[in-house]
Amino acid sequence: MSQTRRHFLVTSAAAAGAVTLLPYAARAAAHAGDTFETGAGPITVHPVSHASFVMETPKGTIYVDPVGEPAQYADFPAADLILITHEHGDHYNADTLAELVVENTRMITNPAVFDMLPEEMKARADAVANGEMTQFADMNIEAIPAYNITEERKNFHPQGRDNGYVLNFDGFRVYISGDTEDIPEMRELSDIDLAFVCMNLPFTMDVNAAASAVSDFAPTYVYPYHYRGRDGGTQDPEDFAKRLGTGIEVRMGDWYA
Repeated sequence: MSQTRRHFLVTSAAAAGAVTLLPYAARAAAHAGDTFETGAGPITVHPVSHASFVMETPKGTIYVDPVGEPAQYADFPAADLILITHEHGDHYNADTLAELVVENTRMITNPAVFDMLPEEMKARADAVANGEMTQFADMNIEAIPAYNITEERKNFHPQGRDNGYVLNFDGFRVYISGDTEDIPEMRELSDIDLAFVCMNLPFTMDVNAAASAVSDFAPTYVYPYHYRGRDGGTQDPEDFAKRLGTGIEVRMGDWYA
């Protein structure tokens, strides 16, 4: 039986002579997942918050950009793999990682985040740059560019620094955009079964650009995520879904409970 974060934290505290109460555990349990059947086995997606989510997969449990209170992850299985797209605080937090990493956790990051990792974490991490590929549990993982193309936004995510990812589960391909605009590398993706696509201003793109790009690469399923912004920059996922029309199934995760 796989160990959950709740079990790991409670047993660790008990070994120290105390049991720590986890006030956010109920919230973690409330993040009901969507399950997608694949040739390799089921993949269950659990939105956590904004850009953070957990996938229970045939290759192990994958945490994507986990930040915030560690107890939000307490009822999920411990992470076999942690993917980090870039260094911004809603995607990377070293203190959160220190609480989530267990003995066999592996991490994949972009080079900039790798350089920021505490030394004890670098031993379990691999830096993967745009266009490079690595493997985890016989699964190919490709680092996809993620960057801004609007002139006044280029300082947020400069070209060449940050990652998106494509994970290949024996032919079932999952795209995670990270923070990006509707770049050519996104529009040129092919054979994507499940996508997670960001949209907010001023940091990424608006709903129109997101829908246009997704229409081009036409995944079977797509989650709009990372859609709250500042100064009126929040994007409407329902509007995104309407702009896509038919042929692409939109899943609305509970990203902001």
